[in-house]
Amino acid sequence: MEQRNIALKLSYTGTAYHGWQIQKNAVSVAEVLEKALAYVVGHPVRVTGAGRTDAGVHASVYVANFRTTSGIPADRLPLAVNTRLPDDISVSKATVVPDAFNAIGSCIKKEYTYKIYNSRIRDPFFVNRVWFYPKHLDESIMAEAAHQFVGTHDFAAVRAVGTETRTTVRTVHYFEITRSGQMIDCRVCADGFLYNMVRAMVGTCIYAAEGKLQPSDIPEILASRNRTLAGPTAPPDGLYMTNLWYEEDVL
Repeated sequence: MEQRNIALKLSYTGTAYHGWQIQKNAVSVAEVLEKALAYVVGHPVRVTGAGRTDAGVHASVYVANFRTTSGIPADRLPLAVNTRLPDDISVSKATVVPDAFNAIGSCIKKEYTYKIYNSRIRDPFFVNRVWFYPKHLDESIMAEAAHQFVGTHDFAAVRAVGTETRTTVRTVHYFEITRSGQMIDCRVCADGFLYNMVRAMVGTCIYAAEGKLQPSDIPEILASRNRTLAGPTAPPDGLYMTNLWYEEDVL
């Protein structure tokens, strides 16, 4: 049987996992998915994911691809794999894709949404799913701050210190902050993200809402490339990968 390249659309809650990426001494989403796939297709597999999500981060939309010599029809794979997966990971679609397709390399842009539950009283149903923030936030100031990040910039000031990457320049297509009742959604789309970039951008918008910096300070903070001038890194619980864009019809 010839080898096929198969793209999977999946979603997961990341609370129980040490992120997407396979780790030596902690359980990851990729490891659990590989074991389930290997059982179904009858041989070891290696999955490539659309991006590294950190420990505790979720994905309502995620794409991974793997190669297999199994003849199982692609449309039957989701149900077969889901019987071998825990309840917090679910595959919803499988598509045969060109051999050159790669879940991370073929991705044109990504969207993350960071959720803040801005209420004085916590909601037990949102534990590990949002950032519970009891101090009132003015979402209009946060939105004004968010707008400063849009465009092509060097984002070194909002990435985890000590992480190496070829370039820290990225293009942010939009960064929108909206409130519905007590829930504040921070939606950001870019051609790619640096390690902890979204969480540091959200933390910086919160600093603006608290008056610790002005939205107009953000271009200068970015120009400085100095992580200590930006806001704190928001906790992982509130972060979701929510959309991905590809040339191929994999979503």
